[in-house]
Amino acid sequence: MTRDHGGNLDAAMRDYGGDDWLDLSTGINPRAYPVPPLPPRAWTALPTRADMAALTDAARQAYRSPVPLVPLAGAQAAIQALPRIAPGRTARVLAPTYNEHAGALRQAGWQVEGVASLDDLTGADLAVIVNPNNPDGRVAEPETLERIAAGVGTLVVDESFGDVTPELSIAPRLDRLPNVVVLRSFGKFFGLAGLRLGFALAAPSLADAIRAEAGPWPVSGAAIHVGRIALLDGDWQAQTRARLTRDAHRLDKLAMAAGWGVLGGCDLFRTYVTPDAAAAQDRLARARIWSRIFPYSDTWLRLGLPDGDGWPRLEDTLN
Repeated sequence: MTRDHGGNLDAAMRDYGGDDWLDLSTGINPRAYPVPPLPPRAWTALPTRADMAALTDAARQAYRSPVPLVPLAGAQAAIQALPRIAPGRTARVLAPTYNEHAGALRQAGWQVEGVASLDDLTGADLAVIVNPNNPDGRVAEPETLERIAAGVGTLVVDESFGDVTPELSIAPRLDRLPNVVVLRSFGKFFGLAGLRLGFALAAPSLADAIRAEAGPWPVSGAAIHVGRIALLDGDWQAQTRARLTRDAHRLDKLAMAAGWGVLGGCDLFRTYVTPDAAAAQDRLARARIWSRIFPYSDTWLRLGLPDGDGWPRLEDTLN
């Protein structure tokens, strides 16, 4: 299975040249949280337990979590760790989706099956649902996730794009779901992917296992300082959700005017049905705009949201 990703701008620059690229191949907020000044000790000292506690307290409040949180170097760190922690050897992943889940499980020796419906997950030792899903934006309600959890050994709910739909999060229910792990990404919604910060939320026994796997200093002092402040900034988050919703609608209008169909997505990325995805990507790339296509579809093309002068640049290219 190909573990391809967005953000591979090196490949675009190699194949098409130039360095003035508009990278729309990821689902990262293009208007990042304003990074506050960092105290010198964020760079010079190892994070203390008090530092970590301040970050986890902020995350628990932001995600409305009644269970422990484990700060990690992005949600990807949990994806890599869980195959070594969860019991069993048969996994089912609601597909198509972010391919690192199946890739990490297979690398750790699991038997992995991609399934098309939620009910097909039943009976797996470990089941994975990305909610909202990447790339088609499919969502599952919390009540549905609870039902699925009752029929599997461990349920992993990847909410990496969940900041734009907090009402869909199953995190507030985790005190009664001991076999569920929720993954959250900080960098996507806050636009600070380079900070490498994410969280795993789970009942104490699972959280302790993930924490042990992560080691004593899983995140940097800079990530702790910025993350704590941003997670508690409710006003910025509310304003950002409203802006992202407006911009997602704007992007859909541009795509439909170009003759593409809207497949789905969330307010951080949109996925379209095109006559020929590779040709559409090539057309955009010749204008130094990088997009995302998928090895399992000849017609799907995904775009992140532009910002500023990226909007007229994209509109001119599509027109």
